[in-house]
Amino acid sequence: MAHSLGRRPANASANRLKYLVNNDQLDFAFVAELPTAEVTRPKRAARAKSVNPPMVPVQATLQPAPQPPAVDLDDAERMARALEAHPDYRVMRRLVPQLQWAPAQEQRVCTVVILDTETTGLDAAKEKIIELALLKVQIDLDTGLPVGDVIVYDELEDPGIPIPKEVEKITGINSAMVAGKRLDEGRIAALMEGVDVVIAHNAGFDRPFVESRLPHFSQLAWACSFADISWKDQGRSSAKLESLAQALGYFYDAHRAEMDCHALLAVLAAALPVTPAPIAADRITPSNTGLAWLIGKAQHPTYRLQATNAPFDAKDKLKARGYRWNAEQKVWHTRLDSPHALHEECAWLKENAYHQRSAVVQVEKLDAQVRYSNRPGETLYQQL
Repeated sequence: MAHSLGRRPANASANRLKYLVNNDQLDFAFVAELPTAEVTRPKRAARAKSVNPPMVPVQATLQPAPQPPAVDLDDAERMARALEAHPDYRVMRRLVPQLQWAPAQEQRVCTVVILDTETTGLDAAKEKIIELALLKVQIDLDTGLPVGDVIVYDELEDPGIPIPKEVEKITGINSAMVAGKRLDEGRIAALMEGVDVVIAHNAGFDRPFVESRLPHFSQLAWACSFADISWKDQGRSSAKLESLAQALGYFYDAHRAEMDCHALLAVLAAALPVTPAPIAADRITPSNTGLAWLIGKAQHPTYRLQATNAPFDAKDKLKARGYRWNAEQKVWHTRLDSPHALHEECAWLKENAYHQRSAVVQVEKLDAQVRYSNRPGETLYQQL
């Protein structure tokens, strides 16, 4: 076969190709007389000896981090309101403490103190206060809203013992910050003059600590925004203060006493989503804020009913009813908010726990002067 490259030389590569074409073991065929060309490989150039360039020190230059563009607060608020108008977005705002409210229009006011503590631990018998914050403000009983100026007290105290690391991590308060510090008892006493109700979020924790350090607090009426309001009935998923603030669209730096007080005041100044049933026939105010509800609660006693000597087979019914077991006193107990609720509960006990048998149960009457303290209330006995 003629081709432009001329006659192919008979070399070893050509002979091998013919062998492969004529080999019957192959499953495919080749064209036998393919043109081939001799490939001349270029000679490898001699490798030059590498010469490392001299090391030259380079001065590192740190460039400043780019700063975010400044945002006008008015523009930010307009953007926030635009997002709020869309059903797929919720906007959270940093809580700004409100130190001045509208002046009172009427004379029906109640003076309250919002209180919070930070401590070295949970046991009031062993641990100490490291921070105490108080907000004193008047409440208009017709609106349930704060009026006038808010007086603020916030001070650290040296507990005389090292602050545990876990407490320091939560609060940001360390031993160096409190060294030599002491609460100003005279200023606190002056601030508490004329106070009608002390409100704390979890008064069962704060009250024993405060009374141990400042005994005159035991003479005051207390209310608890954690226990005295059924936040579940209000549609809230949690009674934690941070969660309650978030439900209103606020976030804040929690676990410092003063800021927690400002957050609690903002939460309680808002209208409750669901109007609770009246506390008593002479309900103190028609308004529906958390502040109004707690002031009303402080006017009336509560009752701790004990299912004294209840039969063992009644324990499941009592537990399902919401009774709690006191292992130390070995008794099931529950808390009731009014004499009417106490009367109805005694009737339920006789029918479901004591099976219509005659029984005497113990009732502890708790007014706002002893509620949430470590002191007992008035002991009563109720014939079923």
